[in-house]
Amino acid sequence: MTEQNSDTAHTSDRGVEQFDLIIVGSGSGNSLIGEQWADRRVAIVDDGVFGGTCLNRGCIPTKMYAYPASLAAASADAARVDVQLPAGRVDFAALRDRVFGRVDAISEAGLRFRRDEQEHVTVVAERARFTGLRELVTDSGRRLRGAQVVVAAGSRPTLPELPGLAGPRVHTSDTIMRLEELPERLVVMGGGFVGAEFASVFSAFGTQVTQVVRGARLLSAHDETVARTFTRIAAEQWDLRLETQVAGVEDTDDAARVRLSDGSTIDADLVLVATGRTPNVDRIDAAAAGFDVTEDGVLAVDRFQRVLADGEPVPGVWALGDIANTWQLKHVANYEARVVAHNLENPERLRAADLDPVPAAVFTRPQIAAAGLTEAQAVARLGADRVTVKEQGFGDVAYGWAMEDTEGICKLVADRETGRLLGAHLIGPDAANLIQPLVQAMSFGLDAHTMARGQYWIHPALSEVVENALLGLDVPAPL
Repeated sequence: MTEQNSDTAHTSDRGVEQFDLIIVGSGSGNSLIGEQWADRRVAIVDDGVFGGTCLNRGCIPTKMYAYPASLAAASADAARVDVQLPAGRVDFAALRDRVFGRVDAISEAGLRFRRDEQEHVTVVAERARFTGLRELVTDSGRRLRGAQVVVAAGSRPTLPELPGLAGPRVHTSDTIMRLEELPERLVVMGGGFVGAEFASVFSAFGTQVTQVVRGARLLSAHDETVARTFTRIAAEQWDLRLETQVAGVEDTDDAARVRLSDGSTIDADLVLVATGRTPNVDRIDAAAAGFDVTEDGVLAVDRFQRVLADGEPVPGVWALGDIANTWQLKHVANYEARVVAHNLENPERLRAADLDPVPAAVFTRPQIAAAGLTEAQAVARLGADRVTVKEQGFGDVAYGWAMEDTEGICKLVADRETGRLLGAHLIGPDAANLIQPLVQAMSFGLDAHTMARGQYWIHPALSEVVENALLGLDVPAPL
C-alpha cells in the first residue's frame, strides 16, 4: 500500500500533522468516512493491505475456497442418493487467481479512491503507535494528532513459541491461500474455526490433511452436541489427532517434519498454524496512551465504543472490531462501525452497541452455525429446571429424506417458563442460512411457539427442521 502525498492535513509549528479524524486500520474503519467528512481532514493509517483482513485474508477469500471445496466433495453426498459422480478435481492455480483477481482488484480500487480521488483524505501507509491520548507517531517519524481517533487495527494470526515455526514451509491464514500449487500433504495446527475450515477445504481438494488438536474435540467453544458431532464427522474426512500437541517443526530437504507430543513425527509439504488470533493492541502501543486492556487482551471500551483509561471513557477516542472485542467477526466489526459513525457525529445522542445475540458460522463440511447460549451456559445461568432443549435431526423432515441426511442437527435451547429462545446450534447443509430466522426470533423477543405457529413454513423445504425443533421445545403456548 502506497501513501498519498496530500496537503489536506494542517501541520503545526511543532511538526505535528493535525486531522479532524484519524482512523487506525483500513478494514471496517474505512466505512466511517461518509459524505459528512467531505469538508474535514481525515487520515487512514494502515501498514497492511488496504481493506483489512476480511477482504484480503479472511472471510471473503476463504468462502471463495469453501464453496468450490463443497463441489469437489459432492461425490460422497451424491452416492447416498444413488448418483455416481466422478471425484472432484480442482485447478488450484486457476481457483487462486480467480479469487485474488477479484479480491485484489477491490482492495486496489478502494485504496485509489481514498488516496487519489478524495482530497480531504490522507492515506498513511505505515505502522503508527500512540504517544498520547490522540497522538501517534509512525515508523518513519511522522507525528499525527486527531481531534477524534478511531482504533480499528484488527488482529493477526497467533504464532506459538515453538521451534521451527519460522521455516519456509510454515504458513498462517494470511499466506496459505496464495500458494503456487496444491500441497499433497498438509498438517493443520489448531482445532478452532480457522483450522477446521482449512482442513475441510484442502481435504476436499485432495490434499492428505492431518489436523493436530490439543483438546478432546474440535470447535470446543461451540455447544457440546455440535462440537462432538463435527469431531466425529471430521475424523471420517481427514486424519485427526486429538489431545496431541505439536512440539516443533524441522525443515528437511523435501518436507516439514512435524514432531508431536506423543513422540511421533509427520512429514508434510506444508504446515498451517491456526492456533488463534492476537489483537493488535501491542502494535499500536496502547500502554503509552494509558488505555485499559481487558483480560482477553483487547482494548477496553464502554457500551458506546469509547476507549477507556482508568475505567473512564477517553474523550474523542473510539475502538471497534477485533482490537476491541473477542468475537473476531466481520459483521460485528461492521455493526460497531455503524455505532461509532453515529456517535462521532452525535456526541449528545450516543448510540449503544447492544445488539444481541451474535451469530457465527463455520463453513466446513457440513456447515455449522450458532447464536446465543449453549446448553451448558443456559443451565449455568438459569438452572436445569428452567431450560428446555430440543435436538431435531435434518433427516427427520421430508427434504432431509430426499438428501438421505443422517448427520444434521438443529438444537434449540429455550427458557421453559417464558418460551424465549436462548440459543440455536445447527450442523448440517445450509446451516449458515437456516439459523437466520432463529437469530431474528432471539433479537426481537419472539417466543418459540409463536414463531412456529405464527407463520407458514414451506413444505417440504429443509427449513421445516427449524419449525419442528421449535415445536419440540417444552414451552407454554401464549394465551
